[in-house]
Parts: sequence; structure tokens; C-alpha cells
Amino acid sequence: RENGSENIFSSANRLLHEGRLMLAESTRLLDVYLFLFEDFLLITKIKRNKKKYGGSDTSLIPVCPSLTPELQSFIREGGLCTVLDQPIPLDRLILKNIEPI
Repeated sequence: RENGSENIFSSANRLLHEGRLMLAESTRLLDVYLFLFEDFLLITKIKRNKKKYGGSDTSLIPVCPSLTPELQSFIREGGLCTVLDQPIPLDRLILKNIEPI
């Protein structure tokens, strides 16, 4: 949801890491893009649109220069990252190593 009063990308220091990942969801694989902030993990679904966006959508890129060139290019070409679920607070996140499938 767009919220004019708060932009989670406004402080480049909050965003620690970001990148693509394949998420196993029951019987299918989902192409996702993760954003790791200092206090939560945000999982977004990658959507590709044939139609390019103009104006306000591409204006988000200069606000967050810390985004990877790959993601900046993807957004300029009309791509979207939509939030899959609630952000996961890092204090409630448990990471485990698993064997490759």
C-alpha cells in the first residue's frame, strides 16, 4: 500500500541486503525478491508487466540508490514487487541450514 507519510526506503541505512530467491511453496516454485532491513524481512513477489510505467512509479528509484542495478532496471521496464505477506520481524525469525534438494 502506498503511504505518503512513511517510505521504508527513505533511509538507505535501514536496507541491509536485497536479492532474488526461489521460494518453494507447496507444489510450485515462486520467483521472489527479498529485502532485509535492520528490523524485519520483507518478501515480495516479482511481477513482470509488458506495459512500462511512467511518472511516479519510476520516481521511486532515485529515492533509494542502494537498490541493485538489476532491480532498478527491472522497475524501469515496468516490473513490480508486490508484498506477499506481513513483514517478518527479525526477533521472530529462525534461520536453519538445510541440505540442497
